[in-house]
Amino acid sequence: MRPLVLICALVLLTVAAPLSAQRQVEDPLTPAQAQEVAQAGIDPLERVHLYNKFLDEHADAIKALAKRADTPARNDRMADDLEDFADLMDELGSNLDVYSDRKSDIRKALKPLNESIQRWQSILNGLPSESSFDLARTDALDSSNDLADQARQMLQDQEKYFAEHKDRAGQVWQMPSTQAQH
Repeated sequence: MRPLVLICALVLLTVAAPLSAQRQVEDPLTPAQAQEVAQAGIDPLERVHLYNKFLDEHADAIKALAKRADTPARNDRMADDLEDFADLMDELGSNLDVYSDRKSDIRKALKPLNESIQRWQSILNGLPSESSFDLARTDALDSSNDLADQARQMLQDQEKYFAEHKDRAGQVWQMPSTQAQH
């Protein structure tokens, strides 16, 4: 009986250890924010505006947190907030990919987004160097750099595309062609 208990315990540890090591992935949006995004539906301008607003809120929270006393609790919270901030920027980047593929005209949203990204990068670069959240800060800076490059390139691409296709300016997405290809 004893070897059976030992074998069961080893099997349980083998299965449970990798599961406990995985980071619990949380949605960087609050339920109310997720509801706002859902209500925006497929409107790309509104969704980019909302993500910009939510990222501004995260950036302001990070900036305020940086001013608090250096405690382990603050540093843990800072690491979590920076991870959420990076995740939200990555989520916005995925949305931009979709809008780019659809040829959605989001130039009006990209200009303020580019300005906001510069502000977020300034906040991230101004954070104190703390080993407890440096990795999260580096990830957030990488995400902000990727988003900045993507938004700048997308704005240039859209300016060119809609200058050549004036009849498509303001479109939510380009409808696929119904013509049969031979």
